[in-house]
Amino acid sequence: MQTAKAGRNDSCPCGSGKKYKKCCELKAQKARGSTTMLIVVAALVIAGLAVGISSFTSERDASRPGGVWSPEHGHYH
Repeated sequence: MQTAKAGRNDSCPCGSGKKYKKCCELKAQKARGSTTMLIVVAALVIAGLAVGISSFTSERDASRPGGVWSPEHGHYH
């Protein structure tokens, strides 16, 4: 048995008595928007972590005023 997809102007299959476009279609659109926002935020967090980690692991340049690299400590003094 095949179930046909509800059209925008058909009654909503959830049984609310409203048209599909005024009921469950709006819920589906909001869910897709939330998923997209979650993906964007996750990408920004990962990018921020990558920048933070690289700033701690990369060597700083020796041109820092008054800074002398200490190989035994692994940082500038």
